[in-house]
Amino acid sequence: MQVLVRDNNVDQALRVLKKKMQREGIFREMKARRSYEKPSERRNREEAEAVRRARKAARKQAIREGLIAAPKKKPLPARPRAEAPQPATAK
Repeated sequence: MQVLVRDNNVDQALRVLKKKMQREGIFREMKARRSYEKPSERRNREEAEAVRRARKAARKQAIREGLIAAPKKKPLPARPRAEAPQPATAK
């Protein structure tokens, strides 16, 4: 995996690298390899993941076909605006 560092901006390059690693599933794999997973546990986990994926796909298909209502999107919290400094009044 390769990331370019532009204008000596290492922080931005690290963010890009982390995002790439997240997409590839490297963090999940590192977490899984911390300890041994028995074959039966692995089988159960993989079956549960497959069921979860199938349910998600079926839910999305039902939403597309209009059989169920799409979940309402949460409104974004209002960000405070930086106010312009008020002109000083003469006394």
